[in-house]
Amino acid sequence: MSTPATAPESAPGDLAALLGEPAVKPWYRRPLAWLSVGALLLVLAGAAWWWMQRAAQAAPRYTTQPVTRGDLTLSVTANGTVQPTRTVSIGSELSGTVLRVHVDVNDRVTKGQVLLELDTAKLRDQILRSQSGLAAARSRVQQAAATVAEARATLARLEAVARLSGGQVPSLAELDAGRAALARAEAEAGGAEAGVGEALAQLSTDQINLAKASISAPSDGVVLTRSVDPGNAVAASLQAVTLFTLAESLTRLRLWVYVDEADVGVVKAGQAASFTVSAYPTRSFPARITRVGFGATVTDNVVTYLTWLDVDNTDLSLRPGMTATASIVATERKGVLRVPNAALRYTPTTVTAAARRGLASGVSFGPPRTESQRKSAAESASTAGARQVWVLPTGADGRPLAGAVPEAVAVTPGISDGRSTEITAGALREGMLVITAQTTGAAP
Repeated sequence: MSTPATAPESAPGDLAALLGEPAVKPWYRRPLAWLSVGALLLVLAGAAWWWMQRAAQAAPRYTTQPVTRGDLTLSVTANGTVQPTRTVSIGSELSGTVLRVHVDVNDRVTKGQVLLELDTAKLRDQILRSQSGLAAARSRVQQAAATVAEARATLARLEAVARLSGGQVPSLAELDAGRAALARAEAEAGGAEAGVGEALAQLSTDQINLAKASISAPSDGVVLTRSVDPGNAVAASLQAVTLFTLAESLTRLRLWVYVDEADVGVVKAGQAASFTVSAYPTRSFPARITRVGFGATVTDNVVTYLTWLDVDNTDLSLRPGMTATASIVATERKGVLRVPNAALRYTPTTVTAAARRGLASGVSFGPPRTESQRKSAAESASTAGARQVWVLPTGADGRPLAGAVPEAVAVTPGISDGRSTEITAGALREGMLVITAQTTGAAP
């Protein structure tokens, strides 16, 4: 008995055709798959582009300036006031009433010129009284001289009688009394003569006081202040009264400035200076230091030293009391190597690992942190302690090389004018690019 033949197994496509269903396409012929792949590639390309941009922005960018040669001037700035070279305060030794005032403020006076007169009525009466006392003292001298003559004559008669009588008469007591009377008369004569000297001294004092009632200028000058008018009472016995302030000359003035203790070490007599005043803001007046004080002035815990600068004021444009700002030329250097002060204060900052990772840093907020710590204002302001600067290597054209890494160069700083500092030693050369600042462009 024969077994019937088994029908061959049908393919899926044949089955789908048999059932009337459409045939299934392979994956590489499906549009959705290619769209998905394209979208994924676009996302990856965008991520790669964003990562490279972040990495480029996170990389430090440097601000540089070239090293140059030129002149440097170390200047010290100080504030002060303009004063006359010599000021005389004129007062009165006498008390009294002002009779006349002959000068006013801004008047020019000459030595010996009468400035003020006091009422002299009482002084003249005192002179008359002293003259009367002198006459009385001289009368007492004459009277004492007559008494001495009388006592001397009486003693002479007694001594003559004693000689003629062989010492019998007069008695010794009478002779002693005569001698004592003569001694007293001579002493009274000496006292009378001393009284004459006292009366003469009193008369001289009253005459001097009368002369002082007219107050005169002790020297040539200009009247700066006047604090008295006719009819005012002057009470010199209570306090020293200043009636006038006289400036000896306004063609030569003196600028008083107070130099800070940090700068006084470089300020010396003979140095040149210049200053400005508010009345002439665009004009610079020359001056020269004549004295640097050793005594300190302490104001609000700030130590300063009074320094004098002589000023020529021939045109009389300056006035005593003006506030001035002086610039003293302490040191000058010619043709020295100079770098900006910012280069000496610059220290490279190291970006944290989060910023270096680029793409991963995008999850953080705020600018990249740096490992360096911020310095105090005092440390950042000074360049005297700097020992190195950072330079960028350059190519033949003098431009920084791409991807150049900063290099430290040891230096020895000198004087500074506040903007640039002298380099006295080290490997730094003219034309090198020193770094003055560093920035990063990482997005916050």
